Order: sequence, then C-alpha cells, then structure tokens
Amino acid sequence: MKTVLITGGAGFIGSAFTHYVFHKYPEYKVVVVDCLTYAGAVENLPVPVWKENNERFDFWYGNVINGELMDTLVSQADMVVHFAAESHVTRSIYDNTQFFRTDVLGTQAIATAVCKYKNRIERFVHISSSEVYGTAETEEMDEGHPLNPMSPYAAAKAGADRLVYSYWATYGIPAVIIRPFNNYGARQHLEKVVPRFVTSILLDEQLRVHGDGRSARDFVYVEDNCEAIDLVLHAPPAKVVGEVFNVGSGKHRSILSIAEDIIDMMCPGNKCFINIGDRPGQVMRHTADCSKIRRILGWEPRTEWRKGLKKTIDWYKDNQKWWEKQRWMREIPIVTASGERELH
Repeated sequence: MKTVLITGGAGFIGSAFTHYVFHKYPEYKVVVVDCLTYAGAVENLPVPVWKENNERFDFWYGNVINGELMDTLVSQADMVVHFAAESHVTRSIYDNTQFFRTDVLGTQAIATAVCKYKNRIERFVHISSSEVYGTAETEEMDEGHPLNPMSPYAAAKAGADRLVYSYWATYGIPAVIIRPFNNYGARQHLEKVVPRFVTSILLDEQLRVHGDGRSARDFVYVEDNCEAIDLVLHAPPAKVVGEVFNVGSGKHRSILSIAEDIIDMMCPGNKCFINIGDRPGQVMRHTADCSKIRRILGWEPRTEWRKGLKKTIDWYKDNQKWWEKQRWMREIPIVTASGERELH
C-alpha cells in the first residue's frame, strides 16, 4: 500500500484532491496534514477524523512550518503533494506576515524533509500559482513567462516556487511544480470571487465588482485540476521531474462577465452588482498556455465553464450549513491606491 502525503488537504483544492485520490486509488493510503486555518475544515475530508481504525486514511493536525513533524510524515510517505499555503490576494494586502511564514518557510521545511528521504520519495508535487506571473505580457502565458508577482501573496508563492526548483537543481529531489490558474468548484471559501458572487445572490445582496470589472482571469474547474495533478504524480520521472506545468483553460474571463454569467444563471434579468475600487497591485489579465502539459501528458480541461459553474452553484445552494459560518469573512478591509478604506 503506497502512502500519499497531502499537505493542506483540508483546504479547497487540497480537499478536492484528497477526495480524488482516496476514491480513485483504493490501494493507496492517504495522509493529510493541515493546521485548519479559517480556510480549512475537517468537514472537507473524505473520512470523518473521529472515525477510528481506518487503515487508508490518517489526519494530522499540524503546521508545515514544524520541521520535525514534516520529517516524520515524509519519512513514511511514497509521494508528497504540497498544497499548504495562505492563498488569498486581498487578505495578503491586509495582513501579509503569515503568507511568507507559511508559503515560504513551510515549503522550505517540507522540501528539506523530502531531500532527506529522497531515496524513498517517488514524487514531490509542489502546487504553485499563476499569480507568480503577474499581468500577462503575452497573449497566452507559458511556463517561461517572467515572474512579476504583484501582491504579497504572489510574492510568497513565487518564493516557494523558486525554492522548490532550487532544491531540485541543488539536491536532485524528485520535484515537479504545477502552476494552476484560478480554480472554482465545491468547498471553496467565500472570500474567493465565484462563491462570493454565488452566495451574495443567495443572500439577496449586491455583487461587489473591483474597479470597472475588466480585470480577467483564466478559470479551471477544480476536478480538472485534480486530474492534471494525478497525471503529474504518476508520470515517468524523465517526463516531469524538474519541470513546471501550467494548468488552466486557455481562456480568460473578466470579473464583470463572471458576475453577469452568475446573475444570468441565478436571477436572470436583474442587475444586482455594484462597482468598488480596484485593489492595490491588481493583475489585469491571466491566460494560460497549457500546450506543455497537453503535449507531454495529454491533459486538457474537460469541464466547460457554464457546466462547472452550474455544478458549483448547485453545491452552494445545497450546502448553506457548510458556508453560513464563513459569511463574516467575505469582506476584508483594505486601503486602496487612492488612500480610501474599502471593504473588498
């Protein structure tokens, strides 16, 4: 029985991948470590943590910064997938200290443990972010696009991304870096744009759109992202180790168009959004070039935007008890470029 260690496995993308691996590979043992910040919850896991004697699943309540804990867990693993990170741009503007502590120092702790046990670790997959690129300088952003992080979150992720690469270059760890573009789907925290818009309509509130709404992102359904990670995890080493892979749809959508699509699907005919100031360090556009992962591993996104959006809307309609406790965290106070204090 192989063991897959998943850091941050109680968060949004981490829990989606935990469910994916647990159900697709019944011959695997899944170990999750998560410090259960506001964005993580044991309810997100595929097995209740209070259920004893499950030989296929273990949950450890702990922080990736804890080097001794990481050393212990990595020493028992065959594969490691590292999601654990602080991951919200706006919150990093409001309070950035924890972002560098978790995203950079936490990554260093687990990379060091992987280095120590590299003879038994088959694959170390680091989940980076498209935010490391900053605003697109080309029509599509490939893996060679310059890294120009424009927020404390993006800078922390860029630091972790390059740290993992340096450990591969220096110590030869079996590392692969994935840069997912914006994910959406079930169990995403209400601070993120899609669930925030969806729940605003469910609560009969106006949708808050940054600036004129023209800033655009590439959105990929979270289950498609899990399939990409799975391919990277199980590919022959020569194809992927030391490589960086984008995971996205290849299409960008403006924030205003996302608001309009959600309104059209939930309350057609209404105009229930307002414009607020742009956040500092706003990235204007992200569009993924995924030709590399398509060419090497045959991956392509399978979920069309509106189909994935409907599945996401239906989940939030059916799971208000899950997200109700997050309502107070949907708004974050920041000082804009003009010096005004706004809730974003």
